[in-house]
Amino acid sequence: MLTTKRTTFRHPRGVARRRRRLLGSLSAVVAVLVAVSLNAPPSLAGTTATAGGAGPVAADTTGGWNGRIDWQACPEQPDDPGTRCGTLRLPVDWARPGGETFPLALARRPATDPAARIGVLVFNPGGPGLSGVDVALTAASQLGPDVLRRFDIVGFDPRGTVRSAPVRCSSELLGQHPSLTPANAAEFERLRTYNRQLRDDCRAHSGPLFDHLDSVSVARDTDAIRAALGERQLSFYQWSYGTLIGQSYAELFPDRVRALVMDSVMDHSQGVREYFRSGAASNEALFHEFVTWCERNSGCALHGRDVPALYDQLMRRADAGTLVDTATGTPLTWFLLGFATFVNFFDATWADLANMLLALERGEPASLASPMVPVDGDNDLTEYALPAFCQDWSLPIDGFADWNRYLELSRAAAPHLRASPLAVRFGAICLGWTATNPQHQLRVRTSAPLLVLNGRYDPATPYDGAQRVVRQLGSRGHLVTYEGSGHASYPRTECTRRQVERYLITRTTPPTGASCPAAPV
Repeated sequence: MLTTKRTTFRHPRGVARRRRRLLGSLSAVVAVLVAVSLNAPPSLAGTTATAGGAGPVAADTTGGWNGRIDWQACPEQPDDPGTRCGTLRLPVDWARPGGETFPLALARRPATDPAARIGVLVFNPGGPGLSGVDVALTAASQLGPDVLRRFDIVGFDPRGTVRSAPVRCSSELLGQHPSLTPANAAEFERLRTYNRQLRDDCRAHSGPLFDHLDSVSVARDTDAIRAALGERQLSFYQWSYGTLIGQSYAELFPDRVRALVMDSVMDHSQGVREYFRSGAASNEALFHEFVTWCERNSGCALHGRDVPALYDQLMRRADAGTLVDTATGTPLTWFLLGFATFVNFFDATWADLANMLLALERGEPASLASPMVPVDGDNDLTEYALPAFCQDWSLPIDGFADWNRYLELSRAAAPHLRASPLAVRFGAICLGWTATNPQHQLRVRTSAPLLVLNGRYDPATPYDGAQRVVRQLGSRGHLVTYEGSGHASYPRTECTRRQVERYLITRTTPPTGASCPAAPV
C-alpha cells in the first residue's frame, strides 16, 4: 500500500514561521503561507443583501452544473457549532461536465451578525497549493472583525491540492531532480527530459485531473460553489497566485462579482522575457532596501560594511565553488545563495538576512532555505502542487543558449542578485510544458469596481506588474500602493487593512494615487 507525504508550494523554510509571527501580532490579517460552508439554515439562505451586496438566489453555473455540498463538522474543529466543512463533487474537465468528477474540499464560517450579513467572501491564499480551507478555519485570526461580522468566510482547497484530490508524484523521482540552473547544454537537456518523466509519473499517480489544474478550471469550480451556496454574487479577497483565480473569475462571470480584492497581484499578460526581467529588477530593488536599512540601523550585523561588495564577494566564492553551507556541507551556487537571500524578502526580515550573510562570510553554520521540493524516504508518493503553475504560464525556452539569454537579461536588471530566484525556479520546473491557460491581456467587463493592492517592493509580484494589471482593468481598476517591502500587503498596517475592509464592506474605492506608508522594520 502506498503512503503519501504532502508537499505544497510553501514559501521556503523559515518564512512560514516568520510570517505566522508577523500575522499573529495584527488584529486583522491575511494567512500568507499556508470555500465550504456551514450547513446553512433556511434563515441564512434567505438573507436579504445589505450595503451594496446581492442576496442569495438559485443559480446555475458552467454547463448547467448544479451540485450539492455534503456538510459535516470540521475534523480540525469538531466542537465548533458554526464553521462547517464539506465536499462538492465537480467535473474534472469543465468541457465535459458529464464526465469524471473529483471531490473539492470547502469550509465556511458564518457571519457573526446575520442581520448585517452582506454575503459570501471567498478567500484564496494562492501558492499554488495553499489551503483555503485552513484560512476559513482560522478566519478569526485572519480578517478584521467588521469583515467577519458582515460576511460568511468561504475557503476551498483548489483542485489538485491538499484535500481536493491532490496531485501525487513519486518521492524517489522528485528526490532525483536535476539542478534548476543547468551549466551547459547537456544539463539543460537532462532537465527537460526529467520534466517530461516527472509529468508522466505525476499523471499516472494522479489520474486525469492532472491535466486540468489551471486557474480557469478553478474559476469555474468557484462558480459551482456559488451556485451550490445559492448566491447571486460573490466577494473575493485573493492574494498572490490566488489573484489569477480572481482574474479568471471576473473574465468568465463579470456579473457575478460583487467585490474583488487582488493583493500582491500577478500580471498574467507578460511574456517570458518580461517575466524574467521584471522579477529580477524587483528583487534587486529589495536588495537595496536591505542595504539602506543596514546603513541606517546600528543593530544590523553588517552595519558600517560595504554590503553590496560583501554580497558580490560571496557570489564570486559561489562561482569558484568555495562557498559552503557548513551546517550541511553543501556547496552553494549563485542561485542557492540568491534563493536563501530571497526568502528574507517576503517579510523584510533584514536582521536575519544580515546574520546569514555574516555567517557565510565567516564560514559559520547558517540556516538556509532550499528551492527543492522536500521528500521523505519513508513515503512512496509526495503531494506536489507546482504543476498548476506550468498550466497557467507559457514560458517557452528553446535551448541552452536561449536560457542563457534570459539569465543575462536578468543579470542586467539585477547586478547583485543576478535574477529572481522565483522566476528561475519556475522557468526550470516548467521547461518543456505547454500551458493550457497561457498569458493574455485581461478582458474584464464587470460593472463592479476592483481593488488592487501591491507593495512597492514585492519579491514575488513586482509593483510594475500591478500597474499593468490596473491599466488593463481600465476604469474598473483601483490601485493602493503599500510603500514598504514584503509580500501580501493587507496585514501590514492599519492603513492597508482599512483600505481593504472599507472596500469589501461598502465598495468604496480609493482616490487615484492612494498609498499607505511602510510599516517600521
